[in-house]
Amino acid sequence: MATKIQIVFYSSYGHIYKMAEAIAAGARAVGDTEVTLLQVPELVPEDVLVKSGVKGYRAAFGSVPYATPDVLAEADAIIFGTPTRFGNMCAQMRNFLDQTGGLWMSGGLIGKVGSVFTSTASQHGGQETTITSFHTTLLHHGMVIVGVPYSEQRLVNMNEISGGTPYGASTLAGADGSRQPSENELQIARFQGEHVATIAKRLARKEG
Repeated sequence: MATKIQIVFYSSYGHIYKMAEAIAAGARAVGDTEVTLLQVPELVPEDVLVKSGVKGYRAAFGSVPYATPDVLAEADAIIFGTPTRFGNMCAQMRNFLDQTGGLWMSGGLIGKVGSVFTSTASQHGGQETTITSFHTTLLHHGMVIVGVPYSEQRLVNMNEISGGTPYGASTLAGADGSRQPSENELQIARFQGEHVATIAKRLARKEG
């Protein structure tokens, strides 16, 4: 059976979506994987989205289906993507996770692989705190947390400003959102997808 990888994300201006696509490419490279992209529902009113300009950016991934808590139980691994809001996950992702109480009660996510990636406006805008604080929820669900080991040498690239942490892939969006994920950041994201899929496949093999 194919290893099922879900990439569950929220994106405003498309940065997290682009990272999610790179992670999906990495996961698919493992072979015999079923990779599904899902987004979490929006909470911001439509008129506010239009005024902020978010609506136009979201059109690029508007066809991505919405996640529901019960669907998470079908995955072997779930890679969550969220932009940073004051050093923590965004409200949309928090709201979604707060609806997973039923899964927690049933133990539906115990033993599944969990991983996280993020984006920030600035170089020191809370990438690591966002990812590590997200891990708390995954641990409550009994998930096996996977990050990005330093075998991914792009983590130590000192020739340019770049996101990328041992806790998970990340990108810098810029204060106005104009900066797009760099090739270095996208390659780290691809590595994360491949690494998570590889570990999920190994765990599934042992269970079988």
